[in-house]
Amino acid sequence: MSVVAAARTRGGALVAPFARQLGLAGSVLLVICCFLPWSTYSGFPGKMLNSTPGGARLYVLLLALFGFLFVKDLPGRRRALGSASTFAFVIALLTMLFIAYAGRGLVNVGSGAFVGVVAALLYMVGARSLPEDDRTAPVRSLPDGRWRAAVESVLCVLAAVAALAAFVIGLGIPSTSIADGEDYRLGGAISLNDLTNESQFLSFLLFLCGLMLALSRMGVIASLGAITKRHSKVLVAAGLMAAVVFPFTQGGDGYSLRIAASIGVFAAAAVGLNIVVGLAGLLDLGYIAFFGVGAYFAAIVSGSITSVIDVHLPFGLVILLSALIAGLFGVLLGAPTLRLRGDYLAIVTLGFGEIFRITVNNLDGSAGPKLTNGPNGVSNIPDLVLPGGFSFGENHNLFGVDLPFQANYYWLEVILVAVVMTAFLRLAESRIGRAWVAIREDELAAAATGINTTRLKLLAFALGATLAGAAGSVSAHVVKVAAPDSFTFLESALLLAAVILGGMGTVQGALLGATVLYLLPEKLRFLQDLRLLVFGIVLVLIMRLRPEGLVPSKRRQREFHEAGGGADALAAPPGHAGALG
Repeated sequence: MSVVAAARTRGGALVAPFARQLGLAGSVLLVICCFLPWSTYSGFPGKMLNSTPGGARLYVLLLALFGFLFVKDLPGRRRALGSASTFAFVIALLTMLFIAYAGRGLVNVGSGAFVGVVAALLYMVGARSLPEDDRTAPVRSLPDGRWRAAVESVLCVLAAVAALAAFVIGLGIPSTSIADGEDYRLGGAISLNDLTNESQFLSFLLFLCGLMLALSRMGVIASLGAITKRHSKVLVAAGLMAAVVFPFTQGGDGYSLRIAASIGVFAAAAVGLNIVVGLAGLLDLGYIAFFGVGAYFAAIVSGSITSVIDVHLPFGLVILLSALIAGLFGVLLGAPTLRLRGDYLAIVTLGFGEIFRITVNNLDGSAGPKLTNGPNGVSNIPDLVLPGGFSFGENHNLFGVDLPFQANYYWLEVILVAVVMTAFLRLAESRIGRAWVAIREDELAAAATGINTTRLKLLAFALGATLAGAAGSVSAHVVKVAAPDSFTFLESALLLAAVILGGMGTVQGALLGATVLYLLPEKLRFLQDLRLLVFGIVLVLIMRLRPEGLVPSKRRQREFHEAGGGADALAAPPGHAGALG
């Protein structure tokens, strides 16, 4: 045993007899500290001066309330308290450092912050020193009764409202502009407002992670998942309503709606990739090429002044043709690669993605026929106009609320995501979907049972590419340009990460993974060159804590638990069900 491990063991043995009392005292003291001032000046907003908690203080307070678990012994208590206390300590410590840095010294840090950090540390030490408990929190359900179905339906609606509220709050926290970020790097004056914005978003992100982990380890997430599965139609209707209502919560902010529309495009593409990777188990690293095929076709035939073809087709026909042409490219890629699997298939698909990018980069009239304008791409794509004269490029007033034109494209993305989700769910529950899962688990066994693996693998490539082409055609109208730089390997890697991070084989996982992977880098722009480093660290932490994904399927979750989770599951051989490939 190493010196560090021995010291940790001796320290734990000393604290263990008083762990419950120590953790409870720390959590109670932390609750009290959240009503004390954390700052001595008004330049750090978030209600840090008065006795009403707000911002980071509110997040710490909510995590400290999990201290009630010290009083009652419940399955999963130790792990839930460990998550809540650790994130409470990290938020309190980072907030104190932000206040000190913005105020140019610890003298501007209030007494509540100092005592709060100490209390959070006691809270965490007490939680981590509780006796080991191997019990798993059970999946609870409401007692049978007359009102059970109604109450469970209300819980589904509240879950959708909570998701909308979290998205609105996170997106509504202002971010530092790129110019301000350059001031940071060059040693210029740091704006207190900018620094506060970043601390608020980081605190909110940490709070969400701690809250979800604690609730998951208490069995609340699993219990809610069982309820939503029984009332899936209610959940889908509530989620769709929340998505439709979102533009009315933004106060006319076009930037937030543009980000939300871009997330919708990214999510639709991720759901399409989930067919190839999540259901069929085919590792595709060039999926962004199909997205690019749809985007370029839509850009060329939609009446752009930079297009070499003077054609302006109706949007309905454009999205249909984009999907079909991308599906054809999927067949062309899938046909010669049917005998490949694993790393070899990944290398071939990666090569296809690079071939597409290089080809459209050279079709500028000098190295090849003039079709895509080379590196400049096809720009100035006109706004969509419906047959009745409704223009997507104009602001509109709906129910007395002025909405910017970005809301039109956002609602278009909602429709696209709804169509892609429906297609994915219908396929996953069909005989074809079950055959894909059989191929993913063991292709030889699937072939031995009579499944035509060649035809079904080709169909997976074609359908995944078709959905990507449809998403790409809409994306071209949202961003108004189709250029080679938008279809690099990094984009394919992010799409694949969204599927794995969210949970392979589930549509909810793809949507959540796409949202996290698109929104997080957008909110980390203030870090400039360190943005991707921090982004990568966050991904590593998420995959370490939830290797099966944020919203895994029941099969995948069971496989990870049976394999011991984490490293054991990730180390499974390629043919094993727990392997990522």
